[in-house]
Amino acid sequence: MYPKALYALLTFFFLSFSVYAQNCTLDIGGKNIGQIVTIFQLNEAQVGTMEELRAELEITAKTIEDDIQKLFDNHPQSSPEELTTLAGKYKVLQQKLVNASFESDKRLLGTFNEKQYQRYLILCNEALRDPIRIVPVQIGDSIDPK
Repeated sequence: MYPKALYALLTFFFLSFSVYAQNCTLDIGGKNIGQIVTIFQLNEAQVGTMEELRAELEITAKTIEDDIQKLFDNHPQSSPEELTTLAGKYKVLQQKLVNASFESDKRLLGTFNEKQYQRYLILCNEALRDPIRIVPVQIGDSIDPK
């Protein structure tokens, strides 16, 4: 009887863990963009897109970080209620930053071909992360149909 209960408990535990899996991000705003180029063998157009997305993300992140600093500088923090309100506002700004990064990654992934996207899925699976779902770009036939 105990093995069945243990099995049920372990199943529930692993199912609940999978529900809370973290997104599998590329982190194009990070420092290791060279690894993204190498690992996914990005072509020139994809590298150009990544650089544009990276620049847009940098501007967005700077704006949000400035908003966070203003929030800390100007929001009252003398009572538990004020701190709770501050925490809620901070959490909203943090989520905006996460969303901006997610959208940048998603847009770059949208330029991936099937092989690149499959590599991404494999790496996400190995890292136990939830991949960003996109439809990969179809690779054109290398033979010119005339």
